[in-house]
Amino acid sequence: MTFELFIFYLLATIASVSGLMMITIKDPVKAALWLVLAFIATAGVWITAQAEFLGLVLILVYVGAVMVLFLFVVMMLDINLSIMKEGFTKYLPIGGMVIVLIAAMMYLVLGPNNFGLEVTGNPVIHPADYSNTKAIGLELYTVHAYAFILAAVLLLLGIVAAITLVLRRRPTGEVRHQSIDKQVKTQASERFEMVKMKSESEEPIKPKEEEDK
Repeated sequence: MTFELFIFYLLATIASVSGLMMITIKDPVKAALWLVLAFIATAGVWITAQAEFLGLVLILVYVGAVMVLFLFVVMMLDINLSIMKEGFTKYLPIGGMVIVLIAAMMYLVLGPNNFGLEVTGNPVIHPADYSNTKAIGLELYTVHAYAFILAAVLLLLGIVAAITLVLRRRPTGEVRHQSIDKQVKTQASERFEMVKMKSESEEPIKPKEEEDK
């Protein structure tokens, strides 16, 4: 066994154990931390597979941004763990059937008949100046251009739908609109007004002895 193969199996084992701990642990904060470890291990697997760009994106985007948001939301929410545990044994058989079904589908797609070395062949060893970022960009914007555009449109629709769901309708009198044209045409004399007022002075505070007299 070579050193690279040992690192690959080590990272794959860490990712698998972290994923299992993430779905079995009771504390949601610890589950999110196990998911972070799974992401980091998966990024290492991608780097060993000469996909450095995908590995770095996984760490920067998911670990650095998405998981930080998840941890912030989970720690801010008051989650009742006793309510979450209710009905676990009731839905355990259905959950087991779903797990077996997903595992069977993954085996059909990623099994040795469709995804083995006999089908795909040995990976090509690229030179040191090879850019996988450029290769991914060429594939996305040439071969998979329509699928890439369709995914972008679906994400845009999701953003618009989320904004529409949380949009609150307010009365016209409570909403303040900004008029850029009016602000630009405003003169200096219209911004403030000088007002003359008489000066006022406070009476000095009398000592306590004089007040008693």
